[in-house]
Amino acid sequence: MAATAGSGLQMASSRPCLSSRRIFRASTGVEFHVDTSARLTSSSHVSSVQPLIQSFKSSHMKFEKFITRAASTVDGDQGASPGLAIDLKGKRAFIAGIADDNGYGWAIAKSLAAAGAEILVGTWVPALNIFETSLRRGKFDESRKLPNGSLMKITKVYPLDAVFDNLEDVPEDVKLNKRYAGSTKWTVQEVAECVKEDFGSIDILVHSLANGPEVAKPLLETSRKGYLAAISASSYSYISLLKHFIPIMNPGGAAISLTYIASERIIPGYGGGMSSAKAALESDTRVLAYEAGRSKKIRVNTISAGPLGSRAAKAIGFIEKMIEYSYKNAPVQKELLADEVGNAAAFLVSPLASAVTGSVVYVDNGLNAMGLASDSPTLS
Repeated sequence: MAATAGSGLQMASSRPCLSSRRIFRASTGVEFHVDTSARLTSSSHVSSVQPLIQSFKSSHMKFEKFITRAASTVDGDQGASPGLAIDLKGKRAFIAGIADDNGYGWAIAKSLAAAGAEILVGTWVPALNIFETSLRRGKFDESRKLPNGSLMKITKVYPLDAVFDNLEDVPEDVKLNKRYAGSTKWTVQEVAECVKEDFGSIDILVHSLANGPEVAKPLLETSRKGYLAAISASSYSYISLLKHFIPIMNPGGAAISLTYIASERIIPGYGGGMSSAKAALESDTRVLAYEAGRSKKIRVNTISAGPLGSRAAKAIGFIEKMIEYSYKNAPVQKELLADEVGNAAAFLVSPLASAVTGSVVYVDNGLNAMGLASDSPTLS
């Protein structure tokens, strides 16, 4: 996932999807086949990286006219599937990390809503006013459209900064920061308490946020402060969210996060400790799955998604090269759409995937299976 260069968190969001059939392998070795052909209309986002492979020349690509970013629809295909064949009616989801309609978090929200779930959102405090204003003024109406033609409804938006567990953790300079003025009860513990007070319980928890203030720096040039900040915002935040939300999650619920291939492969440019943070997130997912499963029958998984040209990713740079690189080297050479990740998430939190927990599910056109290109200098 991309990382912002600020002191807070980053977010994720969405775009639609082409027909595809993916295989998910649970910890038990059972394979689940999912039809992700449902069409949604949204936007884009996700994984970021910087200088990928310096020897990579986009001019050598054979698909120069290929659009390497998420698209809402495919021309001439307006009569696609009317919705997901997944029933989440009566379920309530809290999605941490949505600040616009341009990323995986938004895509997941739409897929869950299309399946019938009620949507609650946690938005980074400094981005809250802009997000709520845009939502209220209809700026997101086009990307809110669900397969049945209705608009996705967000029941409530909560201010959230998942870097802080409770008010005692918040430094004085942050409390006095004008970007936080007017907002209260935005630490993880406080947000969980507010959700409990407002709704009583949730069934689905989505962690769609990350931040690496020094992501543009090579690991050797990353400071201890920057490294720990990346770990705190990008991986420990998942632990914190589960710690405080599990008490209000109904048994049989599910949690999901977003990881990235840099957790296990060398991705030059994805620095600042972000690769370490994603590796930690995946390791934590396995432990959390055991602990949450035994204590409350909550399933915990993570999705390793391919690169998507979100606003956050573009801020770091080289995301277009990264997308082209992924397209060139993936077994299935097709554009990765954010809604494919959203649909995979909807499957994973549904009863259809009741045997899947503690897993890393790859939605990247097979890039992870292939690794890096044979001419990559990072291969041993």
